[in-house]
Amino acid sequence: MSETQKDKMSKKEIIKRYILFIISLFIVAVGVAVTKKAELGVSPTSSVANVLSLKFTQLSLGSWLIIWNCLLIVGQILILRKNFQLIQLLQVPLSFLFGYFTDIGMWLVSFLKIDSYIMELLFVIFGTIIIGFGVFLAVVANVIMNSAEAFIKAISDTINKRFGNIKIAFDLSCVVLAVILSVIFFDFSIRGTREGTIIAGVFTGLVVNFFQSKLGATIDRLLT
Repeated sequence: MSETQKDKMSKKEIIKRYILFIISLFIVAVGVAVTKKAELGVSPTSSVANVLSLKFTQLSLGSWLIIWNCLLIVGQILILRKNFQLIQLLQVPLSFLFGYFTDIGMWLVSFLKIDSYIMELLFVIFGTIIIGFGVFLAVVANVIMNSAEAFIKAISDTINKRFGNIKIAFDLSCVVLAVILSVIFFDFSIRGTREGTIIAGVFTGLVVNFFQSKLGATIDRLLT
């Protein structure tokens, strides 16, 4: 095979990986919408945007997620400074895309009816599985990190601490901030952050690992 053919194959693979990543964004966004529908809280990463969307209803959840993700990108720039890679600015349009996808997902589930707590729990579990599958696809695509993970990695690299430990601290910080904002905005009551947030936070990683073990190698072969 000539070098030109290798280059073409490489470009083709990159395109396929970015397409897969965009598909993963849509799947994660739908998962967020499904968990949001249950009104038992969303994932820790989305919890701050969720509380803000409950208070400032002029903007949708998707719009608040765009703002939140862009703040995390600014945070990366401030942390990394000259080490911030320009390619990471792709997070900006992808954050907008994720926000739009979330609002589409909210519209898709708006027709569904939930009339019991059991149904709410089932929606949270189903939404968590969807989110986990979407995150798994993003991991397999392996082209660019979402803004939250990139922010965590920026801190991890800067202070030389394990990514997993920083992620736990970040998720907890998001939940604490969401609770504080809820207490401030809603007369000392907690809204938008409940048991669904815990379920999503604990089980998303397990779902990702499950799909990775079952489908990871197969999808990666299809991409290459």
